[in-house]
Amino acid sequence: MADTPAAGTVEKDGEQPKSVRVVLLALMIAMMLAMLDNMIIGTAMPTIVGELGGLEHLSWVVTAYTLATAASTPLWGKLGDMYGRKGSFMTSIVIFLIGSALSGMAQDMGQLIGFRAVQGLGAGGLMVGVMAIIGDLIPPRERGKYQGMMAGVMALAMIGGPLVGGTITDHWGWRWSFYINLPLGAVALVAVSAVLHLPKKRSEARIDYLGAALLTVGITAIVLVTTWGGTEYAWTSARIMELIGIGVAALVGFVFWQTRAAEPIVPLHIFRSLNFTLMSLIGFITGFVMFGATLFLPLYQQAVQGASATNSGLLLLPMLGAMLVTSMVAGRVTTNTGRYKVFPVVGGALMTVGLYLLSLMDTDTSRFTSGVYMAVVGLGMGCLMQITMLVAQNSVEMKDMGVASSSTTLFRTLGSSFGVAIMGALFNHRVQDVMAERAGALGSEVTEQSAQLDADSLARLPEAAREAYQHAVSSGTHGAFLLCAVVAVLALVAAVFVKEVPLKGAGPKTAEGPDGAGGDEDGTTARTPVAESV
Repeated sequence: MADTPAAGTVEKDGEQPKSVRVVLLALMIAMMLAMLDNMIIGTAMPTIVGELGGLEHLSWVVTAYTLATAASTPLWGKLGDMYGRKGSFMTSIVIFLIGSALSGMAQDMGQLIGFRAVQGLGAGGLMVGVMAIIGDLIPPRERGKYQGMMAGVMALAMIGGPLVGGTITDHWGWRWSFYINLPLGAVALVAVSAVLHLPKKRSEARIDYLGAALLTVGITAIVLVTTWGGTEYAWTSARIMELIGIGVAALVGFVFWQTRAAEPIVPLHIFRSLNFTLMSLIGFITGFVMFGATLFLPLYQQAVQGASATNSGLLLLPMLGAMLVTSMVAGRVTTNTGRYKVFPVVGGALMTVGLYLLSLMDTDTSRFTSGVYMAVVGLGMGCLMQITMLVAQNSVEMKDMGVASSSTTLFRTLGSSFGVAIMGALFNHRVQDVMAERAGALGSEVTEQSAQLDADSLARLPEAAREAYQHAVSSGTHGAFLLCAVVAVLALVAAVFVKEVPLKGAGPKTAEGPDGAGGDEDGTTARTPVAESV
C-alpha cells in the first residue's frame, strides 16, 4: 500500500467528493497557466519591444522559457517520485509565480529574458505535476473521464490566449500579461495546499546530478538547433554543426550513464514497455503536428483569406472544437469499456488525412472548406492527445509515475520544437522562392528580412507583390502540411502496434483496508473509491 494510499487519505478525511473536485480545479488552473503563458506573451511582444528595445534579442524571450521548461521537465518528474508530488508541484508553482512577478518588473530585455528562464523552470513542473497527481488520485480506467476537461483547458488556452493577451496589453499594459498569473497561481497554490492529501516520501537516494547535467546540455543543444537553424544561422553553419555534435554527444552520454546511475533521472527500464515507447513516439508526432498547425493556419488565413489578425485564435475553432469533442467521447468510451487501442489508430488515420487535405489549400480555398479540413485534423488529435498520457502511465509502476509523465511531456515538447523549426524552415524557403519567381527583385526584397509579413506590411505592398505573396504563402503551407502528413503516417503505424493492456484500478471493492478504503485485485488499493466519487 506504500505506493497507493493517496486517495485513501482523502477518503479517510470524509471529504472526498468536494476535496477531489477542488484539487482537480486547482490542477486545471495550473495546467492553464503553463499553456496560456506563451499564447498571451506572443500578442504582447510588439509592445514589449517598443518599450524595452532589444529587437535583436526578441526570439530569446520565448527561447529562454522553452529551454528552461524542456530541460527541467524530467527533473520535476523524478523529484516528485523521490520526495512526494505535492511538495514538488507546489514548489514549481511558487517558482513560476516568482518568475512571472520578476518578468512583469523587468526594466530591459536582458532582465526579461533571464526572468523568463526562471518562469520556465517552474513551468516545467506544472504540466508534469498535473499529470502525475491525476495519475495518483484517479485510476487509469476512470481517468478517461477527465480527458475532456484537460482538452477543454488546452482549447481554451489556444483560443483565448491571443485574445486575452491583446486585451490585457491594450487596457492594462504588457506587464499585466505576466502579473495575471499571480492571482490564478495563488488560487491553485492555496487549494492544493489545503485539500490535496498525498503521502509524504523520504528517499535516501541522491539526485543524479551528472545525468541531469547531460540531459540539460543535450536538450538545450537540440532546442537551440531547432530555434536557430535556418534563421540565425544556416543549417550547414559551423555553429549549428557544433550544437548538433554537442547535443548528440551529451544524449549518448546520458543514455550510457542512466544504465549505471543508482537513481537515474529517466530509468531506461520504462522503455522496455512497448506501449510506453510507442506512446512517446506518438506524443512526439502529435506535438510536431499540433504546434506547427497552430502557427501556420492563422498565417495562411490572414495572408491568403484576408482574416483579421486580432481574431487569430478564433480561426482555430474548427480544429480545437473537434479536438475537444472527440477527446471527451474517447475518454467516456475508455472509462465505460476499458478499450482504447481504436482511438490511436483512428486518430492517426484522421490526422494524416486531415493534414493531407490542408496541404491542398490554395489561394481559392474558402474559409468553410479550410474549416472542414481543420476539423478533420482536430478529430484525429482529439483521439490522441490524452490517450497517449493515459496509456503511458498505465504502462509503468506507480513508483515511476512521475518520470513516465515527464518523459511523455518532454517528447511532446521536443516534437513541438522540431515541428515549428522544420515546418518554418520549409515554409520560409518556399515563400522566398515563389516570391522571387513571381515578383522578381521586388519579391526578394520583400521577403529578405522575413517570409512572414504582418497585416500592416501586407496592406502596404503593391498589388502585384501582394498577389505574389498570397501564392507564396499558399505554396509554403502546402509544403509544410504535406510534410506533417508524412510524419503523421508514423503515428498511425505506431498505433497499429499498440497492445491493449487492461487499464488498472477499475475493479469493485473487495476488502476494507485499515483506512477504510477498498482494495482490488490489481493492487490499486485505495484509488478507485475516490475516482468513483468524483
